[in-house]
Formats: sequence, C-alpha cells, structure tokens
Amino acid sequence: GWLEREVSGMYASGKYSSRGPALIPRMKTKHRIYYITLFSVVLLGLIATGMFQFWPHSIESAADWTLDKRSVHDAPLVRLPVSSPIPERGDLSCRMHTCFDVYRCGYNPKNRIKVYIYPLQKFVDELGVPISSTGLSREYNDLLSAISDSDFYTDDVTRACLFIPSIDVLNQNSLRIRETAQALAMLPRWDKGMNHLLFNMLPGGPPDYNTALDVPRDRTLLAGGGFSTWTYRQGYDVSIPVYSPLSADVELPERQPGPRRYFILSSQTAIHREYRAELERLKEENGEALLLLDKCSNLSQGAASARKRCYKGQVYDYPQILQESSFCVVLRGARLGQAALSDVLQAGCVPVILADSYILPFSEVLDWKRASVVIPEEKLSEMYTILKSIPHRQVEEMQRQARWFWEAYFSSMKAIGLTTLQIINDRIYPYAARTYEQWNNPPVVKWSSVNSPLFLPLIPPRAPGFTAVVLTYDRVESLFRVITEISKVPSLAKLLVVWNNQNKSPPEESLWPKIGVPLKVVRTKENKLSNRFFPYDEIETEAVLAIDDDIIMLTSDELQFGYEVWREFPDRLVGYPGRLHLWDHEMGKWKYESEWTNEVSMVLTGAAFYHKYFNYLYTYKMPGDIKNWVDAHMNCEDIAMNFLVANITGKAPIKVTPRKKFKCPECTAIDGLSLDQTHMVER
Repeated sequence: GWLEREVSGMYASGKYSSRGPALIPRMKTKHRIYYITLFSVVLLGLIATGMFQFWPHSIESAADWTLDKRSVHDAPLVRLPVSSPIPERGDLSCRMHTCFDVYRCGYNPKNRIKVYIYPLQKFVDELGVPISSTGLSREYNDLLSAISDSDFYTDDVTRACLFIPSIDVLNQNSLRIRETAQALAMLPRWDKGMNHLLFNMLPGGPPDYNTALDVPRDRTLLAGGGFSTWTYRQGYDVSIPVYSPLSADVELPERQPGPRRYFILSSQTAIHREYRAELERLKEENGEALLLLDKCSNLSQGAASARKRCYKGQVYDYPQILQESSFCVVLRGARLGQAALSDVLQAGCVPVILADSYILPFSEVLDWKRASVVIPEEKLSEMYTILKSIPHRQVEEMQRQARWFWEAYFSSMKAIGLTTLQIINDRIYPYAARTYEQWNNPPVVKWSSVNSPLFLPLIPPRAPGFTAVVLTYDRVESLFRVITEISKVPSLAKLLVVWNNQNKSPPEESLWPKIGVPLKVVRTKENKLSNRFFPYDEIETEAVLAIDDDIIMLTSDELQFGYEVWREFPDRLVGYPGRLHLWDHEMGKWKYESEWTNEVSMVLTGAAFYHKYFNYLYTYKMPGDIKNWVDAHMNCEDIAMNFLVANITGKAPIKVTPRKKFKCPECTAIDGLSLDQTHMVER
C-alpha cells in the first residue's frame, strides 16, 4: 500500500521571567537562530513527506502479486482445523443485483473495476496434507500474473471491487472439495463469497461429471468452462473456454479462408461409442469428404502421442491436420466443455458443436452464429446435409471469424482472464460497455461508411433540430393538414415539400399554411419515389424526418419524442409504423407481414427519422439495380432504405409506438399507390 509518513514538529515553550516584558526583546534576539532552524526542519520534513507520498518508488511494487518474487515454497503455511466453517453450496438464484455489491466499485473516471488478488498461501489440513494435489498450476500462475499486470489490478484491498483467491480451482480433479471450501471461507474478505471470482475449467468428476464446480462457494461469481443451461446463472456467471495447452506449444500460421482438402474432420479421441458409430456411417456414405481420426494404437503414450492422430494406420500431425478441413466436429465428452474447441478455432476450421445445453464460451458477448455451427446431438446423422446447405462465401467468413475469436479470446490464459474481467466490468458500467461490434468485428473489418459522422461518439446537438421532407403528388388538403401538425413540433428547423407532379403546379404561395419555420417547395423533373431520398442542398440539419402527405394521425409531441429517440441512435432508422419480413421455409420465399405483431424487422419511411447521410448513400451508392427497380415499379423504396441502413451499420431499426393505432398507409390511401392489388405482392 501507500507508505505513509507523518512529520511531527516540536513546539518550544519559553518561560516568562518575573521581570516581565523588559526581557522579551533580548529573548527574540537570542532565539532567532533557533526559530529559523526549527522552521527549516519543519519545511524540509513536509517536502520529504510529499516526495515519499507521491514519488514512484519501489516499496509500492514490493506488494505486487508475482510468483517471480514469491514462490509457492515460500508461501506461508495455513492449517485448516477440522471444525473450520464450510460455505453454502452455492445460490442458483444469484444475479448481479442480488449477490454482488456494486457499491464497492463506485464511480471512477476510467469506468474500470479494481481487482485484488489474495497473497499466496499454502493451505493444509491438521495432518499437513495440502488441499490440492498439484498446488499452483502454470495456467493459474499465468492467469494471475496477467491480471496483476493489467489496468484492473490494485494492491490496495480497500479500493478493490472484485477479489480473486490465489487458490487454484481450475481442475476439480486435483482438489479436496471440503478442504478447499474451508480455505475459501477463511479468506479475510470472504463475506459469504460476495464480490469474489473463481476460475474453473474442468468441473465435476466421475461418475456424474457436474457441469459446475462442486466446491461449496456461497455467492461467488464463477468463471466456468463447462456450464450447461441448468447450472449457468445468466448475467452472473461467465462461461469461459477450456484452455488448450497446445496453444502455447504449437504455432499454427493463419491460413487463408477457402475450400480445404476435407469437408468434415473429427479428431477427438474419447468419443462415446454411439457417436463414433454414427460418424463411421457418415464416413461410409460420404467417403473422402469426411476424415475420421482416432488415437494412434501403435505409438507409446506420452506428450508426443497427444500430438498425433491416426486413421487406418496412417499418422497425422495434430493440431496441424485441422487446417486441412472446412468443418471440424466438436462433440461433448464426459464434460460439455472441450479443449478441442480451442484447437479447432486456432486452425481456422469452423467448429460443428454437438453438445446439447452447453453454454458456449463468452456467449454473453460473442455471436457464435458467425463462427460456428451448433447442431443438436440427435441430428448428428444429418450433419453432412446441414453443412452442405451453407453457402461457400458464408463458410469463408466463418473460417475468418473462428480464427479471430481464438486470437482475441482463446489464445492464452491472459486473453481468457482479461476477457472475463471485461465482461464483468461491462455489467457494472453498462454506459461505458463495449458494443456488439467491438466484441465481434475483427479490427480489419472496415465499414464502407466508417468515415461518416454517424460513427462519432457524440449525440447530435438538440439546437439544429430536424428537416421534415414531405413527398406529395396532388393531395393538397391532406398535405396542408400534415404541414400544420408538423409545424407545432418544437425541434422542427425547416419543412421541405417535394412536389412530384410534373403535370400540375403547386398551390399559390398565399394558400399555404402560415408556419414559424422556413417552408421550401422543390419541384422534381420526374415522378420517382426515389426523389424523397435525394440529398437536397436545402437539408442543412443532420436529422431528416421522411413523412407522407397522408400521415395526419401523428401528434406534435409524438414526433418530438421520435426525434429525441433518434438523437440517441443517430445511425439508425427511427420510425412509427413497423413491419416484419421473414423467410417462409414451407413456401421457400420471403414473407412480408403488414399486420400488427410483436415482431418488427423494419420501419416504414412514411414516418421515420434518419441521418441525411443515408440520402447520399441511397442516391449514389445503392448496390445493384435496386434504385431503378423501385422507380420503375413505384414501390418498395422504404424496404430498400431499411436494407441499406441495416447493411451499412449492421444495426436494426427502432420502432416508436404512438398512442393511437397507426393507420396503415398501405390500406387507407384512397387515391394512393397502395390500393393497387399488386402493391403487397411486389413488396
């Protein structure tokens, strides 16, 4: 901790003589040097205190948690009496708001939790037998050392928000369950496990192999390597990978995504005989496309044989052979979590995971659909057909993503430990949490609009407001009602009417509603739906409200609320009428739902806020022939805009619900395009 020094000054008291004040001038002269000396000593003492308090010196680092300075053999011995208390089994109902004291963490400018690691101790029972047969493993040493070197670490126990015991419980097989629990309960800050974190990769043991650590641990957070849906406490525990020792010993160069020599490869050795038989049947049906490996019977057991696999006497190097396949099978063994998953990801092979109820590593933040295929165990016989249905381009993306997942989150105990702490950190400081994109997008991925103002970490200012763009043809009475209602919105900056009728002039200026903001009418040269999304020079605000000339049911406060929502999400479409599109497997085509349901996948631009940047993209960067098709059919411009925004940003639209049911523009427009019978079919 900090070294505190106090400097105490000696205050001299002079005695007054019976002669009175006459001697005072002579005292001052006599003691002047004494007072100056005393003042100098006090001043130097204060300066020295400040230097010791704030100067970076080595005394502080002596308390750091490193095994370089403190070996296991030098750790103090702690004897556990037989009568030592044992923690409760573990509360399955624990969540962050019930079993974690977030107030310990407090506010800090960096929005970062502080983690304290207990000093190393050697726990033994009354007979002197250690609580663990292996002591401190190399993996746990690496994990604690990485945390102690990170920005999360503090050696001041009073500042800590999270506590990590230096008791190694990574592998339950090496532990004495009862004694380990007693050792945990003896920790000075235990407090029923509140704000404590344990790392375990191999839970359970024969014969039942529980999917969570069997050591009683009260309210402790568990970072576990084999959780099932039955033992995982959503939003509390963290599912972590089972570390593969080969990660440190074998270097596999990254391989370019694409077709490989084999389509499916199985390399696990301890597969249940029923699954092995099923894989043999698949091999018979598909021949060379599937390579089924097993352990080598003709090699002596040891470290060398662990890196070899065989098929009919032919020997293959492991894990190098994994790079020769597009898909690699990861089947559950006695435990749900398998180190093979890490090996497969390192090879850039897409894992095919067959482990029912398994909580995938870091699934709280990682989108595993982008890097793996999860198949129910009962559908193992259909695996080949399922994988063949995946497009080649998607397989390449998954190969690339699998490799990146390994590099970022699986490759070392440091990566696993710091990812776990970051997930917990994001729960405690959600306003500063990493986004989906930051967790799942490799750094090399560059969105085509990455330089646009949408991706600046700013909320657009309230002052400029928004520009309402109203597309109209000749419904003047309805148009004027819409203009009158929109003009009441406090944040309206300008109103732009796009007059799309080349055969009829807009009304005279004197007939238009008198409103308190500039009103501009733009006459188009051709009657195109795309005119509503043209990047007009008159649009000077960042926010645009696209609204039809028949949307008269929205009130001014509902429109203002929609604008406030858009300010928080300026890179999304924020609209009122929602729609749903989904794939109909039976019909083999897309389905478009206009009825009110609980699902929304797009919002209609008949009433929607968006950033003006998307007008530029729609007009000049729309891929393919989409824009021309929209103009030719006078339909689906809103669907095109939804898909454009979603593909550019990777984000869904946001629906704002008005008070009254939103009357469907596709259904109520008496003289509009929507009455055409082909309108819904085309959509």
